[in-house]
Amino acid sequence: QVQLVESGGRLVQPGGSLTLSCAASDSSFGTLNMSWYRQAPGHQREWIGTTTPTGAYTNYADSVKGRFTISRDNAKNIAYLQMSSLKSEDTAVYYCKQRSIWGQGTQVTVSS
Repeated sequence: QVQLVESGGRLVQPGGSLTLSCAASDSSFGTLNMSWYRQAPGHQREWIGTTTPTGAYTNYADSVKGRFTISRDNAKNIAYLQMSSLKSEDTAVYYCKQRSIWGQGTQVTVSS
């Protein structure tokens, strides 16, 4: 069964940028949509965006549109979430997902 592993989460100052990675263990990665979600303390898990298998089309939640970018490198079985103009409300655990498979999450904290 494919596994997804996120990395790159850390403490970052408001207005800063950060890129998260999601590494897949299986080459089926390149044949599937890839989605990113996040969950802040006390909140439900929130969809951030989804990109198609080739990365040609990507949709974003309004809360991150224009600040976050999803990309993927199918040769490396890795997806990326580039985040900029970060705000305190972006603080959350960030997850990647393909089909019903979730990664373990990586913590992003936006604070001065």
